[in-house]
Amino acid sequence: MTTLDAALSGTFAIGGDLKVVRLGFGAMRITGRGIWGPPEDPEEAKATLRRLPELNVDFVDTAESYGPYISEELIGEVLAPYSKGTIIATKSGLTRTGPDEWHQVGRPEFLRQGALLSLRRLKLDVLDLWQLHRIDGQTSRVAQFEAIAQLKEDGIIRHAGLSQVSVADIKEAQKYFPVTTVQNLYNFANRQSEDVLDYCEANGIGFIPWFPLAGGDLVKGHAEARAITEKHNASPSQIALAWLLKRSPVMLPIPGTGKVKHLEENVAAAAITLSDDDFATLDRIGRKG
Repeated sequence: MTTLDAALSGTFAIGGDLKVVRLGFGAMRITGRGIWGPPEDPEEAKATLRRLPELNVDFVDTAESYGPYISEELIGEVLAPYSKGTIIATKSGLTRTGPDEWHQVGRPEFLRQGALLSLRRLKLDVLDLWQLHRIDGQTSRVAQFEAIAQLKEDGIIRHAGLSQVSVADIKEAQKYFPVTTVQNLYNFANRQSEDVLDYCEANGIGFIPWFPLAGGDLVKGHAEARAITEKHNASPSQIALAWLLKRSPVMLPIPGTGKVKHLEENVAAAAITLSDDDFATLDRIGRKG
């Protein structure tokens, strides 16, 4: 019988003091098509959220732009008051004009409003982890970073992170506030942020890979990789998650779904222990892919 316990993935302390189970949950998919409006099956989405603490998933990643607002509202409705140790991370810096439409807004007043309204929707007194969804190229970078530093100083947020950034971006932001997490596109088949991951690992910064399940098709389509899935009696997506967890101790994958069954399949990956040979084989396939 497969063990369903996210805690098997180990833990990481964000900012040195915010301990979370490494295999988390991305709450983007508990919304409608195009990440717009309510989910097609609200009760299933709520059941998925209720299942999280039962599986020891205590790190939930969301954003005010998911829905917009829908994801945060559902989390606040279903999970608050939160189980001890549960950390809700959210983001601001994007606004929405329709399904699959995203626009960067980094004006200080917008970021502050986003954080304050996230507090209300999530039913929290402080945001343990707030992340800048994108650095807005139309707004002064210094103004954005100073706004984040002010949110910390005012006690609205505890820790701050960045999303889809370069090493140079992180170093620049660190002049204004401690960067405790980075959320970049990264998975078994896409290594474009390898240098950022290496920098995060060297500096104790949590690395949250978005689109973590990508690469499952590559695993499925390669004979050596299929042999590894068969050895572990696992799906290609589960192997892709297990590979991420073994790749770095600062890795915090957040596979997302609005269905209980898919959540349980993702959590089962925490019980998979890849050998060094398995990892090396998969790594080679992923880089070629």
